[in-house]
Amino acid sequence: MRYLLLLLQLKPDRFINNAIVSIKKPVKFIQNFLPLQVIIIFFCSFVFSCTEKHYTKAENALDAGREFIDGCLKGDFDKASYYMLQDDENKSLLLQQKRNYNAKSKTDKQEYNNASIIIYEDATVNDSTHVINYQNSYDKVGRKVKVVLENNTWLVDFKYTFNPNL
Repeated sequence: MRYLLLLLQLKPDRFINNAIVSIKKPVKFIQNFLPLQVIIIFFCSFVFSCTEKHYTKAENALDAGREFIDGCLKGDFDKASYYMLQDDENKSLLLQQKRNYNAKSKTDKQEYNNASIIIYEDATVNDSTHVINYQNSYDKVGRKVKVVLENNTWLVDFKYTFNPNL
């Protein structure tokens, strides 16, 4: 405090001018930088909102099964996961399916992406369980998925595909 008073007594104009300049610099910096921050924030929120995928809740078992199968064929495993019953075994099987898909050639991936889903049967086991028999138009291998109504949402129980005794 003594030094401040001493400085004021010796050269008050210089001290006040330096204080004003040092205050103006951060204000000027903030004024110049703030619009850039706003632009960056809007840009990032736009990019993230555009890349975020929104899936529609399945209205019935056939919708859930078809969307799950479509996600697997197209390599959209986030979509497949959205329509899948979330338990450890299903997650593990879907991860393995993803690895198998990623190991395929570019040509095979394109063929699966373009393939149609051919549904042979939507068998109603009870009011909350369906089994869908299908194949895709590319590899023509018959497969089954079990779709269950869980908490008022239709979801694929993927493990049934590998063990139909469940």
